[in-house]
Amino acid sequence: MRTRDTNKEELVKQKAIEMLVKQGIEGFGMNRLAKECGVSVATLYIYYTDKEDLIKKIGVEIGQNFFNEMIKDFSPDMTFREGLHKQWENRARFVIHHPLKVACWELLCHSTHREYIMEKSMSDFKFIMGDFAKNAIERKELISTSKEVFWSIAYGPLYTLLRFHNEGKSLGGTPFKLTKKATEDAFELVIKALTP
Repeated sequence: MRTRDTNKEELVKQKAIEMLVKQGIEGFGMNRLAKECGVSVATLYIYYTDKEDLIKKIGVEIGQNFFNEMIKDFSPDMTFREGLHKQWENRARFVIHHPLKVACWELLCHSTHREYIMEKSMSDFKFIMGDFAKNAIERKELISTSKEVFWSIAYGPLYTLLRFHNEGKSLGGTPFKLTKKATEDAFELVIKALTP
């Protein structure tokens, strides 16, 4: 049996992410991936049982990296303002430094693999964030609302700004680069919307 080569495995993951973003799940295939990587198709099957396994594993790995980054220097005991600010910092850093992985994650989270990927990658994250919100509500730092409304208000503005930043333009095609001032202005509006 052939052994795993970590350098080849990383190359396979990187090329798979690039191809998934460019071609979508339907256009993605193991034969094309092997050709892009300069390896035989048999080599791919050392790492993955099939195309579905590869897609799921890549999605879970990106998700785990993303959610681990979200809880870096974060505690559910932080004040709402401090904790949300840390979430914004962590999310912005990940999105800006890993735009291809984020694009792949978005694609996979809108696919039939969503439930599997979310379940396997979120682990403790949802409990940590649940405790954070519960603590903030109990301290009367956060209004009580549904998770969907909370997420839309708390993170929607940030992700819109990050999308403009990654595309290099905002509405109407005007050039855009995310600045500290734009981030802080949006953050303050979010705080106003979510605090009693």
